[in-house]
Amino acid sequence: MNKQILIVEDDAEIRGVLNAVLTGSYRVSEVASGTSLRRSFTGEAPDVVLLDLHLGDANGLELLPMIKRNWPETEVIVLTGNATVEAALEATKQGAFHFLSKPFEFANLQVTVERALDHKTLRAETKSLREALTSGGGISPIFHSQSMRGVLRTVERVAPSDVTVLITGESGTGKEVVADLIHTLSPRAKNKLIKINCAALPRELIESELFGYVKGAFTGANSDRDGLFRVAEEGTLFLDEISEMPVETQSKLLRILQDQEVRPVGGKTSYKTKCRIIAATNRNPEIAIKEGKLRDDLFYRISAISIHLPPLRDRRDDIMPLADSFLKRFAAQANSPVRNFSIDAKERLTSYDWPGNIRQLQNEIQRAVLLCEGDEVRASDFSVTNVNTSIVSTGEFDSSFTLLEGVERNAIKQILKETKGNKLETAKRLGIGRQTLYNKIKAYGIET
Repeated sequence: MNKQILIVEDDAEIRGVLNAVLTGSYRVSEVASGTSLRRSFTGEAPDVVLLDLHLGDANGLELLPMIKRNWPETEVIVLTGNATVEAALEATKQGAFHFLSKPFEFANLQVTVERALDHKTLRAETKSLREALTSGGGISPIFHSQSMRGVLRTVERVAPSDVTVLITGESGTGKEVVADLIHTLSPRAKNKLIKINCAALPRELIESELFGYVKGAFTGANSDRDGLFRVAEEGTLFLDEISEMPVETQSKLLRILQDQEVRPVGGKTSYKTKCRIIAATNRNPEIAIKEGKLRDDLFYRISAISIHLPPLRDRRDDIMPLADSFLKRFAAQANSPVRNFSIDAKERLTSYDWPGNIRQLQNEIQRAVLLCEGDEVRASDFSVTNVNTSIVSTGEFDSSFTLLEGVERNAIKQILKETKGNKLETAKRLGIGRQTLYNKIKAYGIET
């Protein structure tokens, strides 16, 4: 309940209903005008803002850049009763996380708020992880494992080229960070790195967002609008979770990669594109192709260079260097006297399987630093227990899953049991978003 939601809405009845729905799960505050919102910029930044586009004294699209400028880490969900594709795209380009049309279902609102909070957490973790990976003046000061040294050697070799790169790996292994490194080490570093999560945009908006559109292409398209291919010109376009992109859009993307030309939605002419493509997925590409999630011809086109990030359980030599790096940073941020790990804490860290990978490890160290009493983190300061080894030894794996999937499935079952079915707490312990946890519970057929 420590997450703060700010409602910016001039309709008192809607404000009251939103407040009633969200209070109990979050700290909720509200303002009724653009003027009141501007005054609040001097106070504490909320985690999420619910912003009405049509206030009595202001236009929400004009307030949105102010919110992002004053509260850069805050996620904004735009609310409007007069939804148009153009307004949705403009809100997205101004930094909005999502766009909801009135009237909306409150269950959908709550899910969207949770996704926004997960996204905010993920951005903060990615930034922190990027700092860890690039600390010390090089790009690999904290990797001891041979597998990750090989990954970083590949990054250094392919970065100067324009070749398309596909990054695969489980959630939390650092795919976005690797994309950042490729761009930073490339000649394109002086230009933009544009990122898009293909799973986050509604199906009806993704093509307009990627390719742009011309005036009159659809209702509400009152002017021409550049897509992300144009915005990323001479730079890099990072397509995260590409296997979640609609299949029909994948076919258009394939044509663009082959011809190096983009045609805006509703347009009759194409323009040349010179942006580099980096794609990523946490799915196994072969399985995604069999399930019809990923076109095989697109996969072969984007995987000219494929970089796989192994899970943390398969590169245990990296656990303590990463943990030490996180400990140092979080202790400094919290002004904590903690300086190292006890022997039992190190044993706990290196023997645990980390189903949430580096992201989970990072969350666990931050939590331990805040709860630690004294100058040494002990095993009792961790929320994780060494359940995975015992699970493997009992032979409880469902034969329909691979060994690694079985490890993850049983870890989720164990932590759900420990938290008495609390999915939010389970997701936190695993270091993954709640929606990701829901997806895994469904995929693994876990009864809750």
